[in-house]
Amino acid sequence: MTRKGPAPPLDEDGLRDLALRYVGRFATSRARLLAYLERKLRERGWAGETPAAPDALVARLGELRYVDDSAYAVMKSGALARRGFGARRVDQALRQAGIEEEDRRAATRPDDAAAWDAADRFARRKRLGPYAAAPLDAAQREKAVAAFLRAGHDFGTARRWVDAPPGTPPERPENDG
Repeated sequence: MTRKGPAPPLDEDGLRDLALRYVGRFATSRARLLAYLERKLRERGWAGETPAAPDALVARLGELRYVDDSAYAVMKSGALARRGFGARRVDQALRQAGIEEEDRRAATRPDDAAAWDAADRFARRKRLGPYAAAPLDAAQREKAVAAFLRAGHDFGTARRWVDAPPGTPPERPENDG
């Protein structure tokens, strides 16, 4: 059965139920949950007796640990690193999700071995450098380096991976333990 017409305006219970349903379905940050609730308030309006307080609701859900920015940051940074993204791209995604500086720093501790492994996964996924079917020409190499840079890797790492001949992964730098 589908509802005809616009959704009714929200009240305290409706806003709380909407927030709980959202955090039940999605891993999210406080900032994203607040943006979602504010968007729903704009779309549906407010029918409560007191003024809407989505920020107080988000703070309460944070106190109850339904929304945990530090855990979200660790989860999100791990997922992005497993997909082959570098530290800059991970930091950018966490910043976009509204994660505070302290939680971002804790989730993206610089680790040379992890950065090298992420670059390896990125090269494997994109079939670049040692995972390419054939050597790349100059224009293709520049595009591959640009892809590494957009993925958040530094220029030196990008160049080492892209310049590696097919079938021969580059050696890890000496400072990796």
